[in-house]
Amino acid sequence: MQCHYCDETASVAAESDGIKVGLCEDHFQERLEELAESDALDELRESVDVDHQE
Repeated sequence: MQCHYCDETASVAAESDGIKVGLCEDHFQERLEELAESDALDELRESVDVDHQE
């Protein structure tokens, strides 16, 4: 799979509603940094309850 943003091979792929998008390592890191600077990451943490231990 190819990165959504460039011609590199995707290191990570995400799928939602049957749509799959790949990201190379560099673009994956960029997107993580953008998420970390926004409220979206906190909202995601709450929705998946990442702190919950069974």
